[in-house]
Amino acid sequence: MESSSTPSEVAAAAESALDVHLREVVRWHFSAETGTPFWLDWARRAGWDPAAEVTRFADLARFPHFVDEWLRDEPPERWVPRAFAGRPYKVFETGGTTGMPKQRVSWDDHLVDYTEFSKTLDDAAFPRGASWLMIGPTGPRRLRLAIEHLANLRGGSCFHVDLDPRWVVKLLGQKEVELANRYKDHVVDQAAMILKHRRVGCLFATPKLLEALGERLSIPAAGIKGVFCGGTSMTHQLVRFLVEEVLENKVAFVPTYGNTLMGLACSRPLLPEDNWSVTYYAPQPRAVLRVVDPGATDRLVDYGRFGRVELTTLTQEFFLPRFLERDEAERRHPCALYPWDGVGDVRPWGMLEKKVVEGVY
Repeated sequence: MESSSTPSEVAAAAESALDVHLREVVRWHFSAETGTPFWLDWARRAGWDPAAEVTRFADLARFPHFVDEWLRDEPPERWVPRAFAGRPYKVFETGGTTGMPKQRVSWDDHLVDYTEFSKTLDDAAFPRGASWLMIGPTGPRRLRLAIEHLANLRGGSCFHVDLDPRWVVKLLGQKEVELANRYKDHVVDQAAMILKHRRVGCLFATPKLLEALGERLSIPAAGIKGVFCGGTSMTHQLVRFLVEEVLENKVAFVPTYGNTLMGLACSRPLLPEDNWSVTYYAPQPRAVLRVVDPGATDRLVDYGRFGRVELTTLTQEFFLPRFLERDEAERRHPCALYPWDGVGDVRPWGMLEKKVVEGVY
């Protein structure tokens, strides 16, 4: 759209582009030639043909909410589209939960997500050619490969600190707080050592690990120009503390909201009127975030009200309709950069009613 387009015209164009993308992805996953075994079997049992009958995003209401147990119980090959048969795939696990992890197969989605994210970064804050340090979940999580791809894409290399979030969650679940803190110190020790002996310009960390690192050293004095920060919940008090105290108002702070099932939701730049409250926007049309009424999930909550976060992922690799995240958020208005709904003040679902173990996030 031209710059003279009105906000309503831009929003309408984004909605139209989403519907076009949706039709392509649904046909892909439900056609006999390219379809995904799990979804082809699901359609036969359901007795209708999504490839022919889903024409706009609203039609996804015909699907039930995606059941996360499917990603635990179904073997990975059930999620491989026929078009990708014979192609070796990566198996990524989600989050830091205990028990059998949710797994998804992938080929290039994590590369595409972070290639698009790279376009939003300021070269002054995340210099081309600079080395990165990642302090976050590694192992079978896609984040490790994604951050390294981001660094390489921008002309740099990436150092990593190994971290197992499932171990942290297990310790906290057993009320072994001292051991969890010792493990956190072990991780931060390694990060501080790398920053002392290697030239690093860009950093990825979760909020808790970023705060812990800031207690150990001056992050701007260590040479960091920009911090890409990802985690489940960042209150406005925490965001202000990280920017003003931990980063000393000298380092760019870019918060994101993402996971293995969605990809990466970018944040709009903070404005004074935001009062340090971050708003995230899904990478439409590849993924869509909605804030729904937990008592009637077919309805969106009003702007400015809290509800449960619902995720739909739409790529050739992965179709995930109407998944109820274990998060709640405030529904936020579209903005000039992202002409679709945003989510703000994201926090674990039920956080105000019960104690939630967040681990390193």
